[in-house]
Amino acid sequence: MAKEIRKRKADHIRISLNQNVQARKTTTGFEDIHFVHKALPEIDRKKIDLSTTVFNHKFEAPLIVGAITGGTEEAKKINAVIAEAVEKLGLGMGVGSQRAAIENKKLEKTFAIARKKAPTAFLIANLGGPQLVKGYDINEVKKAIEMIEADAVAIHLNPLQEAIQPEGETDFRGLLEKIGGIARKLDTPVIVKETGAGVAAEEAEKFEAKSIKGIDVSGAGGTSWAAVEHYRAKRHRKSFQRRLGDVFWDWGIPTAASLVEVSQTVSIPVIASGGIRTGTDMAKALALGASLTSLSAPILRAAVKGVKETKSELSLLMEELRNTMFLVGADSVQALRKKPVVITGKTAEWLRIRGFNPEKYAQRREG
Repeated sequence: MAKEIRKRKADHIRISLNQNVQARKTTTGFEDIHFVHKALPEIDRKKIDLSTTVFNHKFEAPLIVGAITGGTEEAKKINAVIAEAVEKLGLGMGVGSQRAAIENKKLEKTFAIARKKAPTAFLIANLGGPQLVKGYDINEVKKAIEMIEADAVAIHLNPLQEAIQPEGETDFRGLLEKIGGIARKLDTPVIVKETGAGVAAEEAEKFEAKSIKGIDVSGAGGTSWAAVEHYRAKRHRKSFQRRLGDVFWDWGIPTAASLVEVSQTVSIPVIASGGIRTGTDMAKALALGASLTSLSAPILRAAVKGVKETKSELSLLMEELRNTMFLVGADSVQALRKKPVVITGKTAEWLRIRGFNPEKYAQRREG
């Protein structure tokens, strides 16, 4: 089993780097989010404070590198590079699913390298929801946390990917109660994380009621895991799964819509991910209610080149965020969350139909 998981993880990295697995028709919705430009910012750009505190941890910017990989030698190198970069910049990162290392102790080093390279950065452990249904419990979750001395643990939900994956595990019965039981027993914050198809308000409400401490919406519009599995199925000549991957390539709740639904429903931290590609996207997400932002695909492409390139990519994102904040007159992340944004187009239509009020964001007033 561990050998099969390693092979699958290697496939995921190869496909993500060499194939176009971005959403084709579905967009994140951030193109419908517009800041109101400030002709008179009345702040000093050089003195803008990007730092924020979430989960009792101070981040130098509201940015984490989302879960990417683990379980192979190539993954170990990628995790080491990302960890070194986020440590230097005071950010955070998540590792990929640690199932392979739970089942084969020899693979622990491919994840543990993250803490070795990032002794003070915020690290998020990671296990899949289907594994909890199949028997994993608090002991395995604790192993995942201890493996990287994690500050939080993410339980990822990937029903779309599992439904298309040739070896997918599609029994999700009783998972909410399972996650809730673990969350109540752990001192470490439990985060529920989707994987590219978004979280709706109804489920967000259920998560908060079960003592879950954070939600990563991971909406549609960025990397499509249906697309990744489409290419895997193509390579392994699985025509049925290949067809499913093509049909469901653009499935999901667009990131911006998911973010508004969740942030207006719960009071726990919300992480915005799913197609975030620029510092302006980050700023829009924060203005819509996110506590942190997360991205993976651009950092994976940088990480295979090296620490310098990864640090440069993350630094550019931070400077783009700073520039956006300057242009709306926000000298802190807290101030940015109070700035007006105008929501138009399909995102506004989605929100109105779903019972949310997009106008409230445009009507914010300072002071």
